[in-house]
Amino acid sequence: MSQPDHVQDANIAFQSDLPRGAHLATRRPGYMHHGIYVGNGKVIHYAGFSRRLSRGPVEIVSVEQFAAGFGFEVVSHPFTKYSALEAVRRAASRLGERNYRLLTNNCEHFCLWCLFGQGRSEQVQACLRHPAHGVAVVVTLLVCALGSQLNLASCFSIQ
Repeated sequence: MSQPDHVQDANIAFQSDLPRGAHLATRRPGYMHHGIYVGNGKVIHYAGFSRRLSRGPVEIVSVEQFAAGFGFEVVSHPFTKYSALEAVRRAASRLGERNYRLLTNNCEHFCLWCLFGQGRSEQVQACLRHPAHGVAVVVTLLVCALGSQLNLASCFSIQ
């Protein structure tokens, strides 16, 4: 139910064509980052560790800030529990929340809660099913975190 059924490429130049309530995903080193498009070029997402080593809140940012130079995709869910406008309302209801937890309340959990009423993360499940993959993800994240501390641009885009 909550797994993406289809992923389409999207271009920031065409963000005016994005429907409100769209589930957006951007590929980052080691993981996918998720958000809900709310209109007017804005995305609500759980910042988590997407830009810094400390846990960020649920916040509203521009599509460009959300994508952070990595581009993004629209994740299609043909049958959601909530309408697009209700998903936007649900996302907005959590603005400012600071309860990010990588394994149980991350950006993917947040988006699927907005759309289906139940948070889950296929990325977390995949790491739990395949521990070697999980270790590789953690190592990638640590290398990128160290790289960002040393101002290396190999893992994070420079804005």
